[in-house]
Amino acid sequence: MPILRPYRRLSLLCSPTIPHCSMATLIGLCLRVKLLRSLPSRFKVSVSIEPGTHASETAVNRQLDDKERVRAALENEHLCGVVDRCIGQGMGLA
Repeated sequence: MPILRPYRRLSLLCSPTIPHCSMATLIGLCLRVKLLRSLPSRFKVSVSIEPGTHASETAVNRQLDDKERVRAALENEHLCGVVDRCIGQGMGLA
């Protein structure tokens, strides 16, 4: 009988600085990627916009929750480079 390992769930809410922040999706994607790269694979990661803090929170949250969209974004060489630079600069590496 296989041993079932329970998944841990990490939910992160982020608040953009302004309600019409055009970088909200990119910031959310960077947060999600950083968490996915840093945590063991048993963690399920969810990143979303704090309710009521962004004009397009529903659309941004839908994009951040869509695994296929996240994967497609990270297959884009330019966007993947931007995410890597954001993560690196945030860690004081770049």
